[in-house]
Amino acid sequence: MKTRAGSTGAEFEAEAAGLRWLADAGAVRVPAVLAVGTDPGWLALEWAAPGAPGPGGEEELGRGLAELHRSGADAHGVLPPGSPDGILRIGELELPASTGEEWPRVYVESRVAPLVAQAERRGSLSAADAEAITLVCERIEELAGPAEPPARLHGDLWSGNVHWGADGRPWLIDPAAYGGHREIDIAMLHLFGSPSARFLAAYEEVHPLADGHAERTELWQLFPLLVHAVLFGGSYGASAGRAARRYL
Repeated sequence: MKTRAGSTGAEFEAEAAGLRWLADAGAVRVPAVLAVGTDPGWLALEWAAPGAPGPGGEEELGRGLAELHRSGADAHGVLPPGSPDGILRIGELELPASTGEEWPRVYVESRVAPLVAQAERRGSLSAADAEAITLVCERIEELAGPAEPPARLHGDLWSGNVHWGADGRPWLIDPAAYGGHREIDIAMLHLFGSPSARFLAAYEEVHPLADGHAERTELWQLFPLLVHAVLFGGSYGASAGRAARRYL
């Protein structure tokens, strides 16, 4: 069971909707939602006993994530069916969700720009770093690579949200799911972890990535870095500024 003091329950309703949406793809294991409550909010989930990656586990994760992405979404930025109020939640952070046919505009207008403003107000992003990120946003169409249909994203896919079961097989936990560019999930795995060559090869066997995807990794990492700058401060704002300057 998950809960948090002061929660009204909307964050857990959103997580439950995301878990169900990911499960509907039938691509990679996620915990089943047992019940959701409010005032204070709580979420009861299927228990998956922990373990370590087993033989073929990395390959299963790569294939499963590729199939999850390929299952698609109705639009870039769309939230899972049953999301409570049109707000994307990552931890305690709330971002208004908007949708569109073109991922670069959704990325800038609904993800990066609002976070730049919040991080500046918090004092965790300098004016110089904010300017560098803004300049990158102005060039987003030329930097974003080939257009792709919206993928079904986990949305918060750092290595800690890949849970290895007692049977050595992977689960995905704690999503902030939405429709978007699939390179976002891969970029976040690289930011807070190091995906193995076996994982990447298995992913590409199922759903090959577009040319130049590695060159765009830090572009997509701006989003999670800014999330962390808003939530935790520290050096995350400076890291976002360094990532942005790579594209200037």
